[in-house]
Amino acid sequence: MKYLKWFLSAARPYRMRLVLTMACHILIAGCAIGFVYVSKKLVDIAVAILSGTETSDTIFIWALAMVGIAVFRILLNALRSYLQTTTEIRLKNRLRKRIFNVLLHLQNDGGARHHSGDVLNRMQEDVRVVSSAFAVSLPNILGTSLQFLAAFIFLLILDMRLAVVIVVVVPLGMLIGKYITSRVRNLTLDIRKSDSRVQSHLQESLQHLSVLQSLEHTDVSSAALDGLQGNLYGNELRRARFSVISRGFMGLALQAGHVIAFIWGVTGISRGTITYGMMTAFLQLISQIQRPLVEMSSQLPALIHSTASIDRLIELESLPREEITEPQLLEGVVGVRLENVSFSYPDAKDPVLNRFTYDFAPGTRTAILGPTGVGKSTLIRLLLSLLRPQGGSIEVYNGTISAEVSPAVRPNLVYVPQGNTLFSGTIRENLLMGNPEASEQQLAEALHTAAADFVFELSSGLDTQCFEAGAGLSEGQAQRIAIARALLRPGSILLLDEFSSALDAQTETTLMERLTSRLPDHTMIFITHREKIIDYCDRKKTFVFLLLYY
Repeated sequence: MKYLKWFLSAARPYRMRLVLTMACHILIAGCAIGFVYVSKKLVDIAVAILSGTETSDTIFIWALAMVGIAVFRILLNALRSYLQTTTEIRLKNRLRKRIFNVLLHLQNDGGARHHSGDVLNRMQEDVRVVSSAFAVSLPNILGTSLQFLAAFIFLLILDMRLAVVIVVVVPLGMLIGKYITSRVRNLTLDIRKSDSRVQSHLQESLQHLSVLQSLEHTDVSSAALDGLQGNLYGNELRRARFSVISRGFMGLALQAGHVIAFIWGVTGISRGTITYGMMTAFLQLISQIQRPLVEMSSQLPALIHSTASIDRLIELESLPREEITEPQLLEGVVGVRLENVSFSYPDAKDPVLNRFTYDFAPGTRTAILGPTGVGKSTLIRLLLSLLRPQGGSIEVYNGTISAEVSPAVRPNLVYVPQGNTLFSGTIRENLLMGNPEASEQQLAEALHTAAADFVFELSSGLDTQCFEAGAGLSEGQAQRIAIARALLRPGSILLLDEFSSALDAQTETTLMERLTSRLPDHTMIFITHREKIIDYCDRKKTFVFLLLYY
């Protein structure tokens, strides 16, 4: 029930399509029984014509009825297939977007998260499994169940004793199905985890390929992949072996029912207790009973597998999320103030910040220097409300109002992270991420301030293509474009984290002179290892000195 409730919530826009799919299944089941009935009538009429008790005109009418049912069934199957295929695609896209939107607004406590490869595996494979299960497998199971029930009732009407004998084999199949439910689900969960580990290893290895090559670690990485894939293969083999054996037992029970029905019908004809038409109906009805059970035996595991995938998606959806509120942009020059701020990472022995107090006053420029690991980047993440302090307060303020740091006031801060942060696409598309409404003049001014005028010397200018992680540009060029992108943001607090690490001395000087001269109304906070940046600051305190405020 938990899984059905989750699915109905996730598939809300497509409920009517699922209802229409079920209606197709109901009509198809009706056509199947109608076809059996018409077949019985045609055989009995043919026998009656031979005995002279019926005319040949009647057989033509029933033959037209058979053709009509067959054509209608073909059309219904085509409509059902179309509905299932399109619903599966739409549902898959909706679920993927739903999970993606959750991930975009995750609240970070500084602890370990799921590996990105595992998350991608869930968004691709688990979403595919769930979409297929509920858009295809579940309607098929319900439809075949209706077909089985209709065929059984018709057989019950024709011969109650045969129907009772045939249905005796069903409990055996149900017991096996119940055993599959408990076993296959656990195996599927192991497979999903193994598959995630494989994808995580592939993604991380390709992402850091140059490191593997330089360390001559490629053979070790390849061998590790063999081990991970071997584990995945073993889990899949165990599930396949178990499913095959289980289906084999179920098929044996179904074949026993078919043999019983055939012998029952032959015996009845020899005794004169059933007609040839009834014998024809028996054989078709047995197929109508067997085929749904066989289909359910193959579709049911897919539905069972999907519960493991749903659990993995629910796990992502249950992660804590940021509160989404209306953005609050303060007017004028804005500063940021920390009072008695304490923060420590989960399971860490010592706090990163302990009752830390400091005021980055509006319009000031401050350099934060210090050894690696002292907490410089943590401070930036606290200012951006990407991390939440365990104690104290952080506020942005201007001359009239102040607001506690939260996702709502994030537009007041302009962040340039360290490293290459460009996305695949053109330089123009990357810049417009800072301000989608920016004019050509604003783009040019931002690039000039960021010492990135080189863009206009490229063959395609702003429409030059950037590949994954800014491939095609140097690290320094990508850094400057990232700075220009940030400068298009509306905020007046500029946070730059190792922003000039890939720049030469001359370019760094040009960049700093333009930032300080063209943006006098910005509060600037520099995270850097370069002491030269201090020359452009009016608060020449290092992070080590700031520690005295604890």
